[in-house]
Parts: sequence; structure tokens; C-alpha cells
Amino acid sequence: MRLVVGISGASGAIYGVRTLRALRISGVETHLVVSDSARKTISLETGFSFSSVSKFATKTYEIDDLTAPLASGSFLTDGMVVAPCSMKTLGGIASGFSQNLLLRAADVTLKERRPLILMVRETPLSLIHLENMVTVARAGATVLPAMPAFYNSPSSVDALVDQVVEKVLDVLGIENHLSRRWQGQGSHARKTDRR
Repeated sequence: MRLVVGISGASGAIYGVRTLRALRISGVETHLVVSDSARKTISLETGFSFSSVSKFATKTYEIDDLTAPLASGSFLTDGMVVAPCSMKTLGGIASGFSQNLLLRAADVTLKERRPLILMVRETPLSLIHLENMVTVARAGATVLPAMPAFYNSPSSVDALVDQVVEKVLDVLGIENHLSRRWQGQGSHARKTDRR
């Protein structure tokens, strides 16, 4: 399997890092493109450097390299994930504004009818954000907000992140065991102190 992974500058760079790591463990070939803002958020939020994150990918491209293979539909992939996806990146994808390689790769993914997963990150959402999400969904993208579940009683931030990454891999049909799955009422129920 071959996937494009984009990391944009929204807060939540750890989602992109952990998605890359999970795909590597699953044996997926990954082609990484990172926005300039994302390089900063990776360093500020995760403790990783850009160079250490790029080692999780099979191949990494410069954001402004519109001659890269990802810029053409003739470069066959099984889809693309943008994690996290900023509202700026969402707006570019929604309008077909292929200003850089991340936006162009997403545009290619849509026009070739390949899976495109956008892990959007923003709150609250304006009407413009919501309309852009509807636009990309109508064009075939999957809008997958970074909304972790709590039924599995996560014990750390990593567990919350992994549960969202698990959703991405599920959409792509990649088997994984990143978090405990829902087994029905009672199996994960916690008693609450009502004093």
C-alpha cells in the first residue's frame, strides 16, 4: 500500500507524527509533505524535530516542489491523509487552490477519486469552515475531525491520539490495534463517585 501523508500547521502535529509511525509499523509506503507552519508546530508541540519525523516516512518532499511525483495523477497511490488539517489547508483544498505540493497532492487525490482523509482541527467552527467541509465531502473527501472517544478510559494523551489515528487507519482498511474498541455497554463502564 502507498499513501501520501500531509501535515499542515494546525495545532495537533502529534496526530501526523503518530499516523506516520502507525503506517510504518503496518508496512505502508508513505510519501510525506509538510507545510512550513507544520515544521514549527512539530518542534513546538511534540519534542520531535522535522528531520526525526521525516525518518518515519518512506520519502519526504519539499512543500514547494510542484515537480514531485505527488503532483501528478500518474503517480499511483492508495489515498492521502492530512493530519492535522488546518482551516487554511481545508480552504485551499475546497477551492482547488493548488499553491503548494500538499494542496496539489490533495487535489490530485480528489480528481483521481482516491480516498482523501482530512483530520480537521479548529474550534469553534465558523460558517466558512463548515461550508468548506461540506464542499470537500461532496467532492469525495472524508472529514475526520480529531475527536477522541472516552469510552475506552484513556490513561494518557497518547491513548487519546491513538484512538483518532485508529479511526484513520480503519477508514483506509488498515488492520490495527491502537486502542481498545467498544465491546458494548457494561464492558467499559466506570462507576462514578456521586458524593
